[in-house]
Amino acid sequence: MHNVETITETPAKGDARSKAPVFVLGCPRSGTTLLYHMLLSAGNFAVYRAESQVFNLLEPRFGNLNHPANRRKLLAAWQETELFRRTSLARDEISQEVMTNCHNGGDFLRIVMETMARHQGVMRWADCTPEHLLYLKRIKKTIPEAVVIHIIRDGRDVALSLEKQAWIRPFPWDQKKTLEAAALYWEWIVNKGRQDGRTLGQDYIEVRFEDLVADPRKVLNSLSGFIGQELDYEKIERVGIGSVSKPNSSFSVGKKTEDFSPVGRWKSSLSTDQRERLEALLGRTLLGLGYSLEHHANKISPTASLQGMRLLYKSYFDLKLQLKKRLPFGKVLVSRDIPTFDPQLPRIES
Repeated sequence: MHNVETITETPAKGDARSKAPVFVLGCPRSGTTLLYHMLLSAGNFAVYRAESQVFNLLEPRFGNLNHPANRRKLLAAWQETELFRRTSLARDEISQEVMTNCHNGGDFLRIVMETMARHQGVMRWADCTPEHLLYLKRIKKTIPEAVVIHIIRDGRDVALSLEKQAWIRPFPWDQKKTLEAAALYWEWIVNKGRQDGRTLGQDYIEVRFEDLVADPRKVLNSLSGFIGQELDYEKIERVGIGSVSKPNSSFSVGKKTEDFSPVGRWKSSLSTDQRERLEALLGRTLLGLGYSLEHHANKISPTASLQGMRLLYKSYFDLKLQLKKRLPFGKVLVSRDIPTFDPQLPRIES
């Protein structure tokens, strides 16, 4: 595993590294879109302004793609969605290859993205579906050359943003604890991603969102070595795709506003009690990631009630993920999250 500060040169994989797919992943609201759009703005990546959602939704929904019937169902449904329309491909451009050479979600994603790259005259592609952080082993099994950038943001800011977007649904008896439920999801997915990421060795790196915002040139220079391609910050600013020129913020603040800052919003947006509860829940994880606490370290132990909440939600998140990865449970859970294969799947980037 790499930390971004340790990368000074391209890992020893030669020219293959400069063509490898790059997965920019992390808990939702952690800056994945910003970093992804920086890569697209740097050039040589296929421009796809959407989350592919292949491993977290498509593969569980359509099952074993070794079966031609499942491949036909996937194509028929996917080609009616905004996910397909954003590719700018014709319906028949990938259909034959999918029916002939697609045996899993990784094959499907590769076929789609490589076709887009050829159309756009570029050498490589990237993906930024945040929840793909939960599928690192599956990604590496089906796309062995893939490299992963895990972007990590202060869990207090992420919990605040997730709550504002109402993306994490608490249990019915915790309707007044939506902030805590969001915080526990952040802790769970970040720790799960880090645990699985360590098994990827030189193909996994962690980046702090706050470092990217504070000194983008330094972070991008380090990432240049990791992905095997120069990331010229001046060019990225000039091209300015998506979030590079217009922040993808849950707060209505424009980029040019002098007091705009995506870092440390929790300090002014949360009450003292809320800040104390979040640090009681997340304190040890925050400290382990290098974040400082507002309250003294000896006050971060959660109460019995908060500890019980952490154990319950972690078990729930673990169980749901395991069931989602197994047929037929995966189809049921995906259908429950998205009752129909909606043409407007969540979090399409603008």
